[in-house]
Amino acid sequence: MALDRRAELGEFLRSRRARLRPEELGLPEHGGRRRVPGLRREELALLAGVSVDHYIRLEQGRTLHFSEAVLDAVARALRLEPVEREHLYRLARPWPGPDRTDGAPEPQRVRPGLQRLLDSASDVPAYIVGRNTDVLAWNRLAAALITDFGALPPRQRNLARLVYLDEGMRSLYADWHGKASDVAAYLRLDAGRHPDDPRTAELIAELTAAAPEFAGLWDEHRLKDKTHGRYVYRHPVVGTLDLGFETLRLPDDPDQALIAHTVESGSPSETALRLLATWAQESLPVR
Repeated sequence: MALDRRAELGEFLRSRRARLRPEELGLPEHGGRRRVPGLRREELALLAGVSVDHYIRLEQGRTLHFSEAVLDAVARALRLEPVEREHLYRLARPWPGPDRTDGAPEPQRVRPGLQRLLDSASDVPAYIVGRNTDVLAWNRLAAALITDFGALPPRQRNLARLVYLDEGMRSLYADWHGKASDVAAYLRLDAGRHPDDPRTAELIAELTAAAPEFAGLWDEHRLKDKTHGRYVYRHPVVGTLDLGFETLRLPDDPDQALIAHTVESGSPSETALRLLATWAQESLPVR
């Protein structure tokens, strides 16, 4: 089983039409109640400068060989952000990039040098996330902050499964809903990069069935890449930690992202992080 790229394309375009209002775009309002919110197909085609039939064929996914000019026009009309524009291209055209695969990609491996790099950053929680939000590698402080990944079966070392299915995650994040929304948006982006990976479809089906919150967020078709930001943690041992994070993509495998947390110098969170590092040294085994 794999994701239906044509269905994904149609749902994505409809979700983006739904968030636009004719009056915001200078289109005349003809009155009457709309069956669905947002722009009609005809209005979107008018804004994009393409025929209605051409746009309908795009939204219905009748072919996956649309020209760059058409996709650019539709992206502009829908006011897509860069990450959304890239997602549209991946769904609407065969993707020729180095990360394009047919079927299940090869299992990911973390180079020993990267694991040594993680281990050497003993005062920084850091870990590597791969496809489908799998946690591929981590250091001891990341295990102390989030969960002891090494104690989990490999299948459970997955951020989406942990965030949605592990009760401890709900109390760990001060804004659990915000974290859950980010994870769903990141998984949606990853699914667009590898629509033919059956593991992606399996994970989405599992979370949809087991977590009603995921099903609702997934239907929003939100997209978000890991770049930088902050989360507030409520750790059971050291209390509140307000941590930033920075993300580094590996040049030879863009599907691997190294996430490192940062803390403001002199802040209470810095003190709490030092206490957590001490606790980790005494309590967590090296894995």
